Amino acid sequence: MQIITPEEVKKRLEAGEKLHLVDVRQPEENEEFNIGGILLPLGKIQSMQTEDIEDLKNDEVICYCRSGKRSGTATLFLEQSGFTNVKNLTGGMLAWREKFG
Repeated sequence: MQIITPEEVKKRLEAGEKLHLVDVRQPEENEEFNIGGILLPLGKIQSMQTEDIEDLKNDEVICYCRSGKRSGTATLFLEQSGFTNVKNLTGGMLAWREKFG
């Protein structure tokens, strides 16, 4: 599993890079705080309901959750589903908020 740090993601976003971010948390967590990713809860990924991101199979996809655990699981599922460049945001939104508020 590939990982990416909050600092690297923030730097790339601030540089204007268009990233494919996937939030694997629940809708209420996403509403509370998010960094602009597509909401695709882990349960949907585990049940192969990934049609919202199917066209990203060969692009870089960065998964994130609260702490990095669910997004790590999502990363593995997506890799098994044929996604070729999936990364897990280390520390998730907890690390993001700790570093950037």
